[in-house]
Amino acid sequence: MAKATKKQALGRGLSALLKDPENDISSAKDKNADKVVGSIVELELGAIEVNPFQPRSSFNKEALQELATSIKELGVIQPITVRKIDFNKYQLVSGERRFRASKLVGLETIPAYIRIANDQESLEMALVENIQRQDLDPIEISLSYQRLIDEISLTQEQLSDRIGKNRSTIANYLRLLKLDPIIQTGMRDGFLSMGHGRALINISDLELQLEVYEKVLAESLSVRETEKLVKQIQSSGSVDEKSKATPKVPKEIKESVKGFSSYFGAKVDVKMSKKGNGKVIIPFSSKEDFERLTKLIEGEK
Repeated sequence: MAKATKKQALGRGLSALLKDPENDISSAKDKNADKVVGSIVELELGAIEVNPFQPRSSFNKEALQELATSIKELGVIQPITVRKIDFNKYQLVSGERRFRASKLVGLETIPAYIRIANDQESLEMALVENIQRQDLDPIEISLSYQRLIDEISLTQEQLSDRIGKNRSTIANYLRLLKLDPIIQTGMRDGFLSMGHGRALINISDLELQLEVYEKVLAESLSVRETEKLVKQIQSSGSVDEKSKATPKVPKEIKESVKGFSSYFGAKVDVKMSKKGNGKVIIPFSSKEDFERLTKLIEGEK
């Protein structure tokens, strides 16, 4: 207990130091910089801005609320990381979900590690930290790899060294960006796995790619079945007439599905057979999410 109290007191002392104009720290060579950089400091949420280089553009509302509830009960266990950009002004490098959840529960301060970095270093730190996350979809990872290559001017070999991944793994992710944008969206929404994407990328004709994509979804083909189908197409040059994808969903039904997606807070999909019957698919990310959907459905009874 005494150790925790001492640590918190130190954090408050550093916070006061950072608010003193006479001790403004802008580089690692400045006085007292060694006391601040790498230490855990309690920062006011209002002094922190989000990172414009953040690769992640969407945050699951349900998961964010669960994190907020946890923070309300236990506090912020893992500090965020920020970089100092001006006097008493900071920018997020990593930890945006913790930052957003803390604001949701009305916290005024948050524990943070302070870094001093320029824009390029900040972008690299944000991208690399983002890549290490476990809940990213394959396309998010691919886009992060591509940004590191384009904006930090890294080769695939250099990127391999920075993130500790084999060059072949990086190359496989980057190839996914050659898929039709519709297929990329399907992967981001969880309808396809990376294995499916790696099989489809072997079809260079984008129109044919989409035909196979629709068939994979309509028939819930496994990765192995998709690979087999792609090999057959590479031999024949087209999808067999008998195995073509099911008819396209009428426009009026697609418009109605948008309303379903909005109501359930999830990407609702609809499948139709040649006879005109079909099914509505509502995905869920966890047991809690399933219970939330159940309550919404039961509320309509």
